[in-house]
Amino acid sequence: MGKRNTKMTDKKRAGAFFCISTVFVFLIMLAVLELSKNIVAGYILTVFVTCAYIFVYIKILGGKKGFFRFLAWLGWLAAFVLVLYITRPPVRAVPAVDYSNPEKTKVVTVSDGMLQGVVTEDGEVEVYAGIPYAKPPVGELRWKEPQAPDKWEGVLLADHFAPMSMQPSNLPIYNSLAQIIGYHDYRISLKDNYIPPVSEDSLYLNIWKPAGEVSDLPVLVYIHGGSLQTGQPWYEDYSGKGLADDGIIVVNMGYRLGVFGFYADEELISESENGTTGNYGLLDQIKALEWVRDNIAAFGGDPDNVTVSGESAGSACVSALCTSPLARGLFNRVIMESSTVAAVEPTHSFRLLDEALESGAELKERYGCGTVDELRALSASKLVDEAYTQHHMTVDGYVLEKTPYESYLEGEYNETAILHGYNLHEGEAFILFSQANLKNYESKVEEYFKDLSGEVYEVYPKTTDEEVRANWEEIYSAVFFDYPHYCLNRLAVKNNIPVYQYYFTKANGRLGPWHSGEEVYFYGNIPSGSKLYDDLDRQLSDVMQGYFLNFIKTGNPNGEGLPEWKQNLNSSDVMELGENIGMIAERKHDFFAIMDKMQGWELK
Repeated sequence: MGKRNTKMTDKKRAGAFFCISTVFVFLIMLAVLELSKNIVAGYILTVFVTCAYIFVYIKILGGKKGFFRFLAWLGWLAAFVLVLYITRPPVRAVPAVDYSNPEKTKVVTVSDGMLQGVVTEDGEVEVYAGIPYAKPPVGELRWKEPQAPDKWEGVLLADHFAPMSMQPSNLPIYNSLAQIIGYHDYRISLKDNYIPPVSEDSLYLNIWKPAGEVSDLPVLVYIHGGSLQTGQPWYEDYSGKGLADDGIIVVNMGYRLGVFGFYADEELISESENGTTGNYGLLDQIKALEWVRDNIAAFGGDPDNVTVSGESAGSACVSALCTSPLARGLFNRVIMESSTVAAVEPTHSFRLLDEALESGAELKERYGCGTVDELRALSASKLVDEAYTQHHMTVDGYVLEKTPYESYLEGEYNETAILHGYNLHEGEAFILFSQANLKNYESKVEEYFKDLSGEVYEVYPKTTDEEVRANWEEIYSAVFFDYPHYCLNRLAVKNNIPVYQYYFTKANGRLGPWHSGEEVYFYGNIPSGSKLYDDLDRQLSDVMQGYFLNFIKTGNPNGEGLPEWKQNLNSSDVMELGENIGMIAERKHDFFAIMDKMQGWELK
């Protein structure tokens, strides 16, 4: 009797384990399908193969030994992998608005033809997506200055965003996990079970404008970030809808990235009528600004009231455009978020021509190519991973005649006012997997600062693991983000350019004051139903957006009902935007002095 009860108990335990483990694995499969953005058929087939596994396990293998059950389990997993593959998400263009059968706008005529956009679901904003501003830079036009687009017949329906520029791609599950870990705002949906396209054919722009008849509205042209390697124009944080709701016309664009946008070669200099190489991405941005000058009035914008903004590498591009002779007269004011190239030696996204040409020659050698035409014959997918070696704008003598620092010293610049700044924890995301501790702190500091390391330790001591971890994050942030803004501010003051600087410090349940965390506030795009932001966040966004709107309209962020934002005339007075909203003294000046010494900074 005892043995029978024991057998029955073991059988119950085995049954319970089977049920629990099967449900657990099944739920993991569903999660993988969602994170991988598989189509609905994937869920249906996963249910089918799971039911088949349960049937085989219970009905066919009920009395068999564990080895056969293990084979059945492996078969179940293999079937799921096959389902995962055959129901992988399709490549599909991203719609300009997120609802079915959107209302269309009236037809607008621009220099190359007629086009028609779509209206947001609330009826407040019109969106025109995927408007060509240059010919596709493919084939013989790879590594050429952007050419005028071909005219089109009929009415172009501008209701989907164009492909993002050619860039290294990750599996959708990687992007989903990054959204969960980095942004904490992953949303389960079957609407996004597709992959946005990536292509060399990406020179298109997008426009958001208030719905209906408007005229002479201020224009903001936004340049996206991504280390000049990645990025796309349609991301929700900097969508143009938030500002268009308040009477601004917003434009952004795709531009060539990585090796396609910033490769340099002696042969390309010879090919070019202008003797240029290495700045194709910047030339694309200038071409888009020319398109805005020539066409934005058709959408109700004022071509004589244009502000250019950017974040991270996009801000670095804005910084370069400020001193490019080709961009003169194409904009009035600039907004630079979390990057400039105004230092004596810019700390990222920038190089001199000799360095660019040397790197280009090495690339040619890696691929066994003797000529640029041989490189052009290679597929984009073969070259795309060179984004990591070719993502620096170049002092080419044409787009950039000299470094921005040198241009400002000689009083050469294009902007009439500057709004700029950075965030509390700019560098934290970039060093998540390379944290400092007492064992490696000195090697990290001395590798970069060499003979000046002792002065760095005086500002950022090395006592405990906790202290050096925080110090290294401060140092990294200052070198790559904060110090370049300090340089820009001093150059602006020297040239009597009105300059306003911010320091974003607001924590929240999402990105907080990490790199790019300020954008959703400035651009007015905090989701109304998001619990990751509270009432204080929304109030702060109203204030920040108010400053933005005023600056875009007039070059001065101040206005009725807003705390006074003073110009940063001593390169110390910055506007804190966080729990506190008000002027404070900028930190890190002792460290900035060390950077000045490293770089040989002088205001001649």
